[in-house]
Amino acid sequence: MDGPIRVLHVVVNMNRGGAETLIMNLYRNIDRSKIQFDFLTCKEGVFDQEILELGGKLHTIPYITDRGHFHYIKNLNQFFNANKHYQIVHSHMDKMSGFVLEAAKKAGIQVRIAHSHNTQSEGGFAAKLYKEYAGINIGKSATHYLACSNSAAKWLFKNKANSSKLLKNGIDTEKFTFSKKIRDKIRNELGVEDRLVLGNVGRFNHQKNHSFLIDVFSELNIIEPKACLVLVGDGALRSDIEEKVKRLGLEEKVKFLGVRSDINSLLQAFDLFVFPSFHEGLPVTLIEAQGAGLPCLISENITKEVDMGINLVKFLPINRKNVWVEEIVEVLSKKESRNIPHEALSQKGYDIKNTANFIHDFYMENAR
Repeated sequence: MDGPIRVLHVVVNMNRGGAETLIMNLYRNIDRSKIQFDFLTCKEGVFDQEILELGGKLHTIPYITDRGHFHYIKNLNQFFNANKHYQIVHSHMDKMSGFVLEAAKKAGIQVRIAHSHNTQSEGGFAAKLYKEYAGINIGKSATHYLACSNSAAKWLFKNKANSSKLLKNGIDTEKFTFSKKIRDKIRNELGVEDRLVLGNVGRFNHQKNHSFLIDVFSELNIIEPKACLVLVGDGALRSDIEEKVKRLGLEEKVKFLGVRSDINSLLQAFDLFVFPSFHEGLPVTLIEAQGAGLPCLISENITKEVDMGINLVKFLPINRKNVWVEEIVEVLSKKESRNIPHEALSQKGYDIKNTANFIHDFYMENAR
């Protein structure tokens, strides 16, 4: 075979979500003379241009919500029949990977990877039921199982979890190292030089629990009127949260920054990272926040594997606002150094170089 092995990654779109950020981190750090990434997506994404520049191909089919179940399955089957040259399909669609890998199997594609990035499905009762149905095919169609954490493996792969491998959500640690210069610059741009800044990075959806975060901040505001909250991200519930902020009279103190490409710089400007999600696989943003030496107060529903062991993470119950308020006051009263031990993340396997080497070897081994 001439040229690099081409791996097909299947996602809904290549926007700045956790899984997509990981895929791009891997793509930038892998030896592209040996392995190239192509993508099967359903919608345009912010990383599309960079993918093309790195030598990747983008294929598109309409998503299930646009054209319905039968149309989607038909499109998947047609796509894989026309693209049997792929040796490896790597699907990042959680339960929906069942349909993708079933179509790939029918087309005779040898290596079919299911990758779990979460510990619960999104959506209402009907959506969850449908995803459950899709997920049945994973055990029948996947040849390999990858997950970002042990709990993510157990959720998606059930009794096959033991045969899964952990692919850690590695980051480019140098990009996140604390810098006072960047901190001052960003705080100046945001107009928060003399404020206590709480930050959160995540899509505005039910999973991320922004409503609870606003309640906590509202109570904190009574004790700490100099505090402000910076929310990075976008999503279906953003306007609801903006409404709530207005209703509570906090619009001067809560900043909505939308989707940003400079998370590494924004993290420098925060004093505390707050993350009360209902569920998570293993959030890349929490690795990034610790990489920037930021104290993190996070939901106890998140896997303990996310703690890098450098005394930056505290797990709190998401049904007790007062506990969060007390902890925030406590953390903000301390002025800890933001410099973390240089090897802290790579020792735990969360430096992107380790992760890229792991996936490179994994692909090479299985493509033969």
